[in-house]
Amino acid sequence: MKPRVLIDAAAVPADRGALIRYVDGLIAALHEAGADLAVVCQRADAERYGHMAPSARILPGPPAITNRGARLVWEQTGVPVLAQQVGAQVIHAPSYSIPIRSGLPTVVTVHDVAWFTEPERPGTGRGSYVRSATRTAVRAANRVIVPSKATRDELIRVLGADPTRIDVAYHGVDPVLFHRPAEAEIKRVSDRLGLRGYPYVASLGTLAPRKNVPNLVRGFAKAVQDLKDRPALVLAGGLVESAGGDLEVDAAVRELPSGVRVVRTGYLPFADLAGFYGGALVAAFPSLVEGFGMPVLEAMACGAPVLTTRRTSLPEVGGDAVAYTECDAASIGTALRALLADPARRAALGDAGLARSQEFSWAMSADAHMVSYQRALER
Repeated sequence: MKPRVLIDAAAVPADRGALIRYVDGLIAALHEAGADLAVVCQRADAERYGHMAPSARILPGPPAITNRGARLVWEQTGVPVLAQQVGAQVIHAPSYSIPIRSGLPTVVTVHDVAWFTEPERPGTGRGSYVRSATRTAVRAANRVIVPSKATRDELIRVLGADPTRIDVAYHGVDPVLFHRPAEAEIKRVSDRLGLRGYPYVASLGTLAPRKNVPNLVRGFAKAVQDLKDRPALVLAGGLVESAGGDLEVDAAVRELPSGVRVVRTGYLPFADLAGFYGGALVAAFPSLVEGFGMPVLEAMACGAPVLTTRRTSLPEVGGDAVAYTECDAASIGTALRALLADPARRAALGDAGLARSQEFSWAMSADAHMVSYQRALER
């Protein structure tokens, strides 16, 4: 008999980035797998989760939890009460913090350990809290879910986590949102971004230092500065995660030689991402640290040739279907230049990435999560 699981989706951020894709993909797949679910969420998300998982009990939280401080208090007080009311047997906290005294087995997802291993991110005010909450969750939760073997190994190395309580569950990719786009879809996105068919290299993500965007900008300049027909570099992403990261990117852009073009789009709606990735000459993600690497997988699913690094989890996602570079600007420039000069290799990588992306499904991820829920009950 499958345990009744309460998933606390109230922490999903307004910018609906990688965390929402994880929570949405997981809840929909758990519903399809016949899981016994209750979902705690913000009121604005209740109808959406109801459509996504019709058999689940949807529990909107109070209006005040749109405020982060109020939500953290309510996580400790309101979530355990709701869990008892709906007869939950397991609580799953999908983002690093858990209710400490719920009286129920608890599963937590830790997506990465970048808050411990990377330089402090200026202007966020979150570092101390996230580190403390993560330490507590890793120590107190019955099971810890991580999205890659690399993150499991880092969790053991950095926090001394008990390896017998860690479960690896790879993320999946939504084949409806992320697909090889038709030319009309590519043109629509290109026109909307003001590119109007102009060739470009794509990158998507926050401007956190670990994303290594300044070196991408500098490497891109080295790759294209003497080309007659230079592509643009298009940096897409939502809210800036780090004021320091934003300033470093600004400085790198100011250093660019005349005629090297960088376009910053801000947040892109989900409906534009397939056309954005699929229309790119290369999708570049030279990250220093990743817990999984969702943009890499999603770009692969859109048939884009991907350039990334061999750091942490990225080889687990890319395998032999992507191109790799070191993290410094000179190496990025050399690798980008080689790809831009070789249309046949780009086409082969696009096909290989698309094929490999189909090995990552939310159905498989849901199965791994259900195993973890059962293990939490047995501890």
